[in-house]
Amino acid sequence: MQTYRKHIKAIISGGGTGGHIFPAISIANELKRQNSSTEILFVGAIGRMEMERIPAAGYKIEGLPVSGFQRKLSYRNFGVLINLIKSLSLAGKILKRFKPDIAIGVGGYASGPIIYKAAKMNLPCIIQEQNSYAGITNKLLARKVSKICVAYSNMEKYFPADKIVLTGNPVRNIEINEKLKNEAYEYFGLHKDIPVIVVVGGSLGARTFNESLIEKKELLQSGNLQVIWQTGKYYYEKVKNEMHDAITGNIHIYDFISRMDLVYNIADLMISRAGAISISEICLTGRAAILVPSPNVAEDHQTRNALALTGENAAIMITDKEAREKLIPTALEIINNKELLMSLSSNSKKLAKPNATKDIVNEILKLTERINES
Repeated sequence: MQTYRKHIKAIISGGGTGGHIFPAISIANELKRQNSSTEILFVGAIGRMEMERIPAAGYKIEGLPVSGFQRKLSYRNFGVLINLIKSLSLAGKILKRFKPDIAIGVGGYASGPIIYKAAKMNLPCIIQEQNSYAGITNKLLARKVSKICVAYSNMEKYFPADKIVLTGNPVRNIEINEKLKNEAYEYFGLHKDIPVIVVVGGSLGARTFNESLIEKKELLQSGNLQVIWQTGKYYYEKVKNEMHDAITGNIHIYDFISRMDLVYNIADLMISRAGAISISEICLTGRAAILVPSPNVAEDHQTRNALALTGENAAIMITDKEAREKLIPTALEIINNKELLMSLSSNSKKLAKPNATKDIVNEILKLTERINES
């Protein structure tokens, strides 16, 4: 284990979505694991989910009034610009007060003011890009930071090549073993000898997924399979009403699943959006997957994420427009093709980066060591 030469203070900025927040928490946890005296302060955007999730994980967070620009011409951008100026001023004050040894950005517009100001103050800065298509904030910050940790190859088209380190995405540690597998079957009330399809559209659910399953509910009933279906809280009651005549012992509907570690232990096939962290977890656990990229994300980056896997025969991609017609028939074809299931599983596992969090923290430590030596 590496150790610090002195007490270290790190500031971690970013957020907006779980795809930015959970990697940030993983990095913080690893920093604390390697040296419990590490002092960490998070900076996020006021009103976004990080302001709740970070304190729940046991860390302090301060908020900036920063928000994203409208992509179309809009009077609202005047307010965004004013808030950005305020955020830059506040970021400078936070940095002067906290006096960090290093600033870490995990993406999202909340990371912009802190990393920009930290770089101007000649502090070592490192950013982490989760997706195969770089976010706007990270692209703007790239030339100002010391290192850029990425999860995909060929990121030189977005970032200076000499700053890139291929680490993978930091994700929660998910164990796959027989004990957890047995626990999972009991937890979800499933049979061990029947294949399991898991449908998750993120913590808020995905309307396309819900409509696709409702549309083909007769196929779900007729197949020799079991379904774990996370609808999202907003859609839960509607789905239950639509499915009440179709629910048998093989379809299990939840508004939210907290034990995703158990899900990964018994999933024969995952149906998921193509968010960077979801993909990283699928690869880490070696699951076969159908990826349905969300059409409601910047620059269609989920499609690029999915293509990174389909190009390695590590997943099947179906577009959001095709899903209502093709998703369930395709899932049934795959679940009944053991050879294809095994191939997808094996190929996804090959793309995993199980040491991503440690590798990112090692890059952070290298930068702080350089400062200490100078």
